[in-house]
Amino acid sequence: QVQLVESGGGLVQAGGSLRLSCAASGRTFSRYAMGWFRQAPGKEREFVGAISWNTATYYTDSVKGRFTISRDYAKNTVYLQMNSLKPEDTAVYYCAGDTRGYGLGGAVRDYDYWGQGTQVTVSS
Repeated sequence: QVQLVESGGGLVQAGGSLRLSCAASGRTFSRYAMGWFRQAPGKEREFVGAISWNTATYYTDSVKGRFTISRDYAKNTVYLQMNSLKPEDTAVYYCAGDTRGYGLGGAVRDYDYWGQGTQVTVSS
């Protein structure tokens, strides 16, 4: 059974940092793109960024320069380093895997595996 499990969420003050992890099991995702999305209350799930199989990255404009995605092939894990956090970054963060080859997709439909999400709350 394929699972993506996020961890590392929590409560942080504005300007602080968090690192989210997404550990995959049941299948290796080393050949596939992985994405991060977030969903705030009452809003649609939105794209945060993605990393390709060969570590190319792509971010939405609102997090460029603050968030960094990386991956550890040996651990089958993807990370989202979030710096200079703002209250508007508050959301449930989800990791996703793309095994169908859409590359650095920015849409929910581009990913076929999803984690359960981890809450990130940024206080002002």
